[in-house]
Amino acid sequence: MRFYSKVFYFGTLVLFFGCSHQLQTNSVDFVDYQISKSAPVDSNMVRFLSPYGSKMQATMGKVIGVSKQGLSKKQPESPIGNFMADAMKASAEKVFNKKVDAAFVNYGGVRSYFPKGNITIGLVYELMPFDNLVVLQQLSGTLLQQLLDKTAVDGGWPIAGISMEIKDKKAVKVLIGGKPLDPLATYTIANSDYVANGGSDCPFLKPIPQENRGYTLRDALIDQIQRMTAAGKTIDAALENRVTLSKD
Repeated sequence: MRFYSKVFYFGTLVLFFGCSHQLQTNSVDFVDYQISKSAPVDSNMVRFLSPYGSKMQATMGKVIGVSKQGLSKKQPESPIGNFMADAMKASAEKVFNKKVDAAFVNYGGVRSYFPKGNITIGLVYELMPFDNLVVLQQLSGTLLQQLLDKTAVDGGWPIAGISMEIKDKKAVKVLIGGKPLDPLATYTIANSDYVANGGSDCPFLKPIPQENRGYTLRDALIDQIQRMTAAGKTIDAALENRVTLSKD
């Protein structure tokens, strides 16, 4: 079981009235309390939270898949990254009912990994604790190259539908669906609304219209795990040279 420490701040904000009758801060004082295993237990609070905690544990502890190898996180490519990008692409095609050329997961958004053994709902929440939505955008080949170059600067993002090399912090030898990137073509990509709205230093994506069904990336991961489990597959992913470092 993972232990999460939390800090609570209790403070006093002292205000006084000026001649203009506007509130103005005079001083701020606070004390921080570290909540740890050694902290005394409030039995009344435990009883109050118990019904909610039991329901939460039952939900988060639900096993939805099994991993034989575990899925680790690293750059430029990783098993957990490939799984997440594949899940986004496959789920987006089902939810939006259209072909998706590529899917992206910003590397900073990958917050955990899958250990070997049972995969629970709780582990999915640890992997994707944010309510990021899956959105589709139509990008020109030129703009897609710009996005790929951004991923190269970051050392590689999880991607699906694309293979590329990183050379001098640029994306080179880019293949989409096995074919070279065409600057004049238009590609349908799946991304998180966070990135599509300019997050992860991608302001060039913000003006591009988005197709949004209110479907979260977390739901895409859960749906993919359930599909794989129903098909008799374990929750594992291999390295496929989707993103490599150029040897030239």
